[in-house]
Amino acid sequence: MSNTIQDEKEQQQQQIEYSAEAVDYDTVVSSLAAQDRVPWYKKPNLRKLYLLFIGSVLCVETTSGYDASVTNGLQSVPLWNSYFHNPTGTILGLIGSMYALGAILSVPFVPHIADRFGRKFTTQLGCLVICIGACLQTASQNRGMFMASRAIIGIGITPAIVGASNLISELAHPKERARLGSLFNAFFFTGSSLAAIITIATFRMKSHWAWRIPSVFQILPALVTLTFIQLIPESPRWLISKNRDSDALAILVKYHAEGDEHSEFARAEFSQIKQTLALEKELAKQSWGALIATRGNRRRALIAAFLGLATQWSGNGLISYYLSPILVNVGITDSLTKQAINLSITLWGAMTAFTIAFFSTRFPRRKVYLTCTISILTVFVIWTAASARYSATGSKSWSGLVIALIFIYQPCYNMAFNALSYAYLPELFPYQIRTRGASVFQWFSRAALFLNTFVNPIGMKNAGWKYLCSYCVFIAFEIVFIFFLFPETHGKTIEELAFLYEGDTHHEQARRVQNHKDDADRVLEEEHA
Repeated sequence: MSNTIQDEKEQQQQQIEYSAEAVDYDTVVSSLAAQDRVPWYKKPNLRKLYLLFIGSVLCVETTSGYDASVTNGLQSVPLWNSYFHNPTGTILGLIGSMYALGAILSVPFVPHIADRFGRKFTTQLGCLVICIGACLQTASQNRGMFMASRAIIGIGITPAIVGASNLISELAHPKERARLGSLFNAFFFTGSSLAAIITIATFRMKSHWAWRIPSVFQILPALVTLTFIQLIPESPRWLISKNRDSDALAILVKYHAEGDEHSEFARAEFSQIKQTLALEKELAKQSWGALIATRGNRRRALIAAFLGLATQWSGNGLISYYLSPILVNVGITDSLTKQAINLSITLWGAMTAFTIAFFSTRFPRRKVYLTCTISILTVFVIWTAASARYSATGSKSWSGLVIALIFIYQPCYNMAFNALSYAYLPELFPYQIRTRGASVFQWFSRAALFLNTFVNPIGMKNAGWKYLCSYCVFIAFEIVFIFFLFPETHGKTIEELAFLYEGDTHHEQARRVQNHKDDADRVLEEEHA
């Protein structure tokens, strides 16, 4: 009996000490995570998980980068142009925009698939569709078949990205979650660099394999993902939502606590997820209507829609898809020179994206976004002026300045729109509507990409340098939007941000999580029974 009383006193003392350290619910898991001084690469299980991320979920965004760069590169391949009857203006815009159109069509179905069948299945399904589209693109016999194949690739990219990005945010340790989300978008440049290298290696071939080889390699990232995703676990948040508590806790214990079943952190994280999901389920159902049901969700959806537009309408679409016409407008017409510049820009983009991804998440999100948009606007204003001067004088110095500004643009854009988008989105949305929030982002991103890829060649052909002014106006609007509407989310877990705009709900949330040990202990007892 005396031992039992002593044990109870020790437990009470531990709870008091824990409460003193954690201060309040808002910092329960993040405070415990901050106390962990052991880096991820010294934790065998977590290190293995993150290395498997490279070949599985991180590799998904490689497909997007590959598509953008291969579309760009093929425009400088003479045999591709002749085979498809030298597309320009509207026709070239349609060819470029079919990928985005396919992505738009699949958006309404993705949340239902991801929430019912899981994040892994959704990613696998998307990659299988991408493989089918890439095979058809390689075998294209006419312009219509080529455009249809690009639409099929687009249909596959949305479920692949939504599933993979959510797996990253829901599987990663809280200490590395934001950085891994940042790295996800950086892998765009591994795809664009790969496509640029393959295109420059084949464009002088005398057969139509000059453009078919770059097309067939589009299947590669999807095949890599399908292979390695088998080796990573499902999202513990999805498992808890399906009442598979023991499976979820086992994953958290294995990867976030290196197998220590008595880990305070793993049990606190498990309970935080479980109780937060339960409260979310009471407040909002998994439906599209939930996005507009409350003032907080409407604001979340507005920011997701804005981010989707901003990631495509900040000038990056010009460089990613239509670099060739831009170079022609400043007097560069040689195919080899255009291919070399395309390759240089993609490699530079990869270097800056990966470097920035390791540092940008250390800073407050809102400040990084503001710095990004202000620097982009500065670059575009000078770019527009330099293009105007080249048009008036034909001077090579102005042409060189335009090319230099394209290189300067890359780190400015990557600072936030590349590095933070997939880290920031999971922080904004609670689990119950997280896939729908990601789908809103994808829909507006692909809609903006569709309009971009369709309108850009027409605008550049008809308006020349004056077309750049439209981007200057929209980027200026971005600065105003971010300044007034972006919340700060830096330094907290995604559960601690679940009720970002619902202040009154925090009290109920905190009450439920106070006895966080009990839930985890019960699950462990049932598992060992």
